[in-house]
Amino acid sequence: MVLIQKRLNSNDLVQISVILITFSLLFSHTIAKLVKDWSENDNYSHGFLIPVISAYIIWQIKDDLAKIELKPNLFGLFFLVAGMALHIAGNVGAELFTMRMAIIFTVAGISLFIMGSSITKKIWFPIVYLIFMIPIPAIIWGKLAFPLQLFAANLTSQVVELVGIPIFREGNILNLSNTTLEVVDACSGLRSLTSLLALSGAFAYMSSLKNISKWLIFFSAVPIAVAVNIIRLTSTAMMAVWIGPETAHGFLHTMSGMLVFIFAFVLLYVIWFFLSTFEARMDKSKKQNEKSA
Repeated sequence: MVLIQKRLNSNDLVQISVILITFSLLFSHTIAKLVKDWSENDNYSHGFLIPVISAYIIWQIKDDLAKIELKPNLFGLFFLVAGMALHIAGNVGAELFTMRMAIIFTVAGISLFIMGSSITKKIWFPIVYLIFMIPIPAIIWGKLAFPLQLFAANLTSQVVELVGIPIFREGNILNLSNTTLEVVDACSGLRSLTSLLALSGAFAYMSSLKNISKWLIFFSAVPIAVAVNIIRLTSTAMMAVWIGPETAHGFLHTMSGMLVFIFAFVLLYVIWFFLSTFEARMDKSKKQNEKSA
């Protein structure tokens, strides 16, 4: 902010102040409700980290941004007006997802109008990345979660049978010899998938890999999320049979969720390590071929 103040005159600062105050007044209720959802719903708790990660990414390139001349772009007003209109339309229709998406449109408009296209292009990713802080609409979440529940229950029953534990599946219900487990919404893997996609997106962007490798890291979140969810469900079933039914709902069950997410991050790191090693070897081989040519 100090850097911006040094490069803008008093009239510009007045305009910026008006825009920021208007933004705060218009979106204060929407942002407050968004934070409340992060606090109360475990499916969206990762939302607290998204603005922090976006700010960190911008902070990392602050020296590069300082070298770019500020050239306010009037086209940013289009995004500003569009974002605010979208928010008002969402408010009239009581559609939270629309109102929240309007935040990102408006932030992009503020960036373009105040700092110009050159800087906005440099920070496009942290702006777009804010999408991960917005909860998926309930109607879409429901349509995705239940098929994933059935898919997870089916795979888990097959793995448990391979271990040698008798199991009978009815839809998303797993019947064991001493208890019955239900693969509920929270065990569908959708929560892990959304969190891991957000994590892999930031991890891939901040890496020094080539674009194709970055996309591979990002999309690897999908099979990793599925795999760790099956591991968690299988371990829960095994603990329920070998230790006791209470372990399927107690501290060990909660702890297993934390452990498998850490394991997911480890797998993400392993994929990054192999891709970076592969790229380094390819670059080294290319240089050797150029020297011998």
